[in-house]
Amino acid sequence: MVKHQPLQVYEKQFFLSFVTGIYGCRWKRYQRSQDSTSKWECLWFTILCCSFFLLLFWTYFWFVAQNDFNDFNWSVYNRSGEWTDETIPIAASTSVGISYITFLVILALFHISLGQQLNLYWVHKIGVLATLATTISGVVSVDDIWGDEWEILFISLQATAPFLHIGALATVTAVGWLVAGYVVRKERSHFQMMVLVVYMVILVALYLAPLLFTCPCVMDRNSLKARPEIVGRRGAPMLAPENTVLSFNRALQQGATSLQADVTISVDGVPFLMRDHTLRRTTDVRKIFPSRQYEDASFFNWTEIRTLNAGQWFLKSDPFWTAGTLTAKDRARIENQTVCSLVDMLRLAARANASALLNIRKPPAQHPRARSWFMDTLWAVQKAGFPTKRVRTVTWSPDSDRGRVRGFQQTAQEKLSVQEMRQRGITSLTLHYSKANHKDIQEYLANNVSVTVYPVNEAWLYSTLWCSGVPSVSSDAPQVLRKVPYPIWLMSQTAYYFIWIASDLLSLAVVLVIFSFQNYHMIRWKMSGIQSCNPEQIVLNVVGRPQTREVNIMKEKLIFSELSNGRSSSEEISLHPENGYASYMHGGLL
Repeated sequence: MVKHQPLQVYEKQFFLSFVTGIYGCRWKRYQRSQDSTSKWECLWFTILCCSFFLLLFWTYFWFVAQNDFNDFNWSVYNRSGEWTDETIPIAASTSVGISYITFLVILALFHISLGQQLNLYWVHKIGVLATLATTISGVVSVDDIWGDEWEILFISLQATAPFLHIGALATVTAVGWLVAGYVVRKERSHFQMMVLVVYMVILVALYLAPLLFTCPCVMDRNSLKARPEIVGRRGAPMLAPENTVLSFNRALQQGATSLQADVTISVDGVPFLMRDHTLRRTTDVRKIFPSRQYEDASFFNWTEIRTLNAGQWFLKSDPFWTAGTLTAKDRARIENQTVCSLVDMLRLAARANASALLNIRKPPAQHPRARSWFMDTLWAVQKAGFPTKRVRTVTWSPDSDRGRVRGFQQTAQEKLSVQEMRQRGITSLTLHYSKANHKDIQEYLANNVSVTVYPVNEAWLYSTLWCSGVPSVSSDAPQVLRKVPYPIWLMSQTAYYFIWIASDLLSLAVVLVIFSFQNYHMIRWKMSGIQSCNPEQIVLNVVGRPQTREVNIMKEKLIFSELSNGRSSSEEISLHPENGYASYMHGGLL
């Protein structure tokens, strides 16, 4: 009796088992398939890719929107009446979603590169749909609550476009390996040609994309203007409660040259600092005056306002996630803060030789000081001994009230033409960063119009505006901008052109190498002449050399081909131990 060695020797492919197991729950060898993916699974792959790109966009949006997180929470507060930090669950869910979808996309690409059939597990299908639905609902909600924030995407591209271009170019170049394998290793079809054409169009579009970029920081260093001055917007609200003496003091310590505050007139004519229409968010009015907590802040007298605590809410709400970094001494000072009057703020600014930017809210028509609110403000400025020429006032409503203002620099918060500004007597503008484009800024500066851009809390936005020539910015984070000694990503046009052209040439060379290698591999495989074989044509030298994956796959094909040609279930294929050739045994006899 001759010993027979089994024809099939299977290698343990841990990586393939991991890929197919996690993606499609196909852990066993016999569960895998190299057949073409069904149209249904192709549809799921398309949904997966769409979810990935949508989440990528959503993640980038929230990354650049960090500049305005506090304004977003304030918008939600004005709608709901309760202060909650909505950015935390959004950031957490976005991080989990992008990580999950990216992992599935990578597994899918490995399936394609390994020639495995795409078969997404039903649990993952539910997860993809849930992630997609959550992201779409988030986009719709932001568009409803915070629709103006989409502008920051276009502003951010002025700083990030050159680097996003390099990242996109590297990704598309790497995808060329899969495209080349799909186009070269199969029989030609119209769909394959369409895939190739689409890939080439995307590649060429990326090569030429920098022609459409407008990046202020791609400029000659000698043309860079002076560093923009920093205005403490409600002081330094990341370090202390907004519109308090401590907050303004922190702003001056962090290099602010001007202080911006929101002014409200009390019922007895005392200007005090308060952003909201009510006192609920930033004081303990619910505890001291529970029946009046929804009442307009201007209908409280100054004695009542001074009894309120204006610091404990900061430690409790932690609006900027900075309360945990405070020392015990700082926390004690914050807990004892009270509502700040305009006189106290101006005296502090006068001692630091700083200027003031006041957002004055005119009292309601039924307010006792509805007619004398301007005189009350002027009285506070004079009492503080603050020069009126260093005070800029904004938010006049209606515009006819401007005629009553004498001595103050008048500022508008809307984009106006130079001619219209001269007619109204406006000498400066305070604009949202989305409305301050490079061309308009240069025109205003050429006509001696001062421009302050708000809110600027991130280094990349500060750098972009610096390169655009903005003279001053209003910030919630003067401590962050203070650490920007020079615009980040500033480079000359020559250096940028070199990086752009070098990246394109390197990408083109890599793509050509990929397609050449894939073609060479395909030609070599066809010339090997092993597309259709039978047992008599193959010598299985199992003793002389170790088994390879290609040989094992061919052995499997031989078995299935013989079974399909009519061999009975009792027939077995074995190896002759002496000559190494495949032979057959029927019923256990050689």
